[in-house]
Order: sequence, then C-alpha cells, then structure tokens
Amino acid sequence: MRRRGERNHHQRGHRHCALLQRLARLDLIVQTIRAAGNGGIRVWQSEPRADGSPIADNRIDDIAARADGDYGQNGNAINAFRAGNVIRQAAFSAIRGNAAANIQIIGNSRSALDEVAIYSKFGFEGAVIAENVVDGAAFGVSVTNFNNGGRLAVVQGNVIRNLAAHRPQGGSDFAGLAIGVEADTAVTGNVIDNAPFMGISVGTGQYLRDVTVSGNVVRTAGIGIGVSVAAGAGHAAITGNLIAGAKRGAIVGMEWDKAVTGDLARDGAARYPQLTIANNQVR
Repeated sequence: MRRRGERNHHQRGHRHCALLQRLARLDLIVQTIRAAGNGGIRVWQSEPRADGSPIADNRIDDIAARADGDYGQNGNAINAFRAGNVIRQAAFSAIRGNAAANIQIIGNSRSALDEVAIYSKFGFEGAVIAENVVDGAAFGVSVTNFNNGGRLAVVQGNVIRNLAAHRPQGGSDFAGLAIGVEADTAVTGNVIDNAPFMGISVGTGQYLRDVTVSGNVVRTAGIGIGVSVAAGAGHAAITGNLIAGAKRGAIVGMEWDKAVTGDLARDGAARYPQLTIANNQVR
C-alpha cells in the first residue's frame, strides 16, 4: 500500500515534501485486501523514526511473494520497517515488524500460514505481542536478532496451536516452534498445543539475556521449553509452567539447534548457575 503523495513526490520533485510530512501518520483501519502481489500493508521509513500509524480491524487474504527479497520484505500481510510506535490489530494476517520500535501486535487471529505468523526482528526495542490466536503456521511468534540489537519484549496471553513440522517455503528458521525469544523478554500466560519441534525457545546460541518464562501451558510438543546453554548465553528464569506430553523432555538445554542435556525440569539444572528452573509441573 503506497502512502498518498508518494508517487507525486517521485515524479514532481520536492515541492510535495510538506504534504508527505503531514501524511506521515496514516489511519489504516477496516481495510479489505485480497490477492496482492508482494504485500498487503507496508509502513516503511527510510530511517528509524516514530510513525504512529494505527493499523486496526483489517482483513487481509491471499498475499503472494512475486518479487525476490533478501530480508523477508515480500509476502507479508502487514510489514513495518524502521517505523516506531505503530499499533496494529489485523484479522487473518501474518505480521512482520523489522526494526520497528514500540510495536504492539494485539488481538489478531490468523491461520494456515506457511511462514512465521508474528515476527519482531532486527534492531527493534520494545514489542508487545499479546492475545493473538495462531492456528496453523510453520512458526508462531519470533522475537529475535539480539545480534542486531533486537531486545525488550512481552509475549503474553497468546494461543498457538497446530504448527507444521516443515516449512513449505524453506528458510533457516525452525519449523514446528511456537514461541522463540532472545533478550530482555517476558513470556507469560501463553497456551501452546501441538508444536512438533518445540513449545518455547529461550535464546539462540550465545544470544540469550534476561528472559523470564512463567505461567505458560505447553501441551504436546517435541521439546516443551528449550533454553540455550551454549558458551556465552546469559540468564533465564523458567518457573511455574505446566508442560504436558513433551516427547523429548519438558525443559532441555540447547546449543543452537542441538539438544545437549537431559530434562532439566527433573535433574541437572544446578550445572547451569545462569538458569533458574523451579516450580514447573511436568506430566
């Protein structure tokens, strides 16, 4: 979706810059978008800055990725890039925030996705991902790229279920993972059902700092909660979760994508002083 005035700006020179500045915040509310070639709604800035565009109550369906894109910019229903303070609520959509500060992704319903359902990535600071329902995706919620400064998030009260064991589009992200986080993040009160690879991933390699995982329900997963114990990984607290039917262990230490411990919910957590693992119910 092109901002009004953008085409005139490119064709007629700089006299429309004031108009563009006045239109920097758009109200993108109650739209119906179908069969778009590369993206449904895009809020893009050339440099990181506050944007403030609310995107609410939209229905977005059948978004293709016809053009190549190295950074995942194509094929998304909603994409915010370098745009801060964008508040978004979109029905039936996959949402990707790239370097989008203070983003709120709240109260969405989405199903049958081949990719990551909700993504906050690269150099973001501040993300709230709450009260969403994801039924069918390759990857549920990904809050990532601490290596590029991505940090500071809340992932709360989401229902994520029926994840795919494989990604039709390929790619480097895991399939069958419900929630993945890395730095300065609270993961609380989520309900996960049927995650073939893992319910919650805490850190990736050395990219783990100050994460708390509490009060979540994880049912029917390969690994219930995986936490990085790789060299250089930071602190995490995993407490008060209910984990049922985890085939490869309720809480397992990981080095990148490899499980390297037994079930830390039962034994062995004392070997990792950077981890607090307590009061979890496992069955």
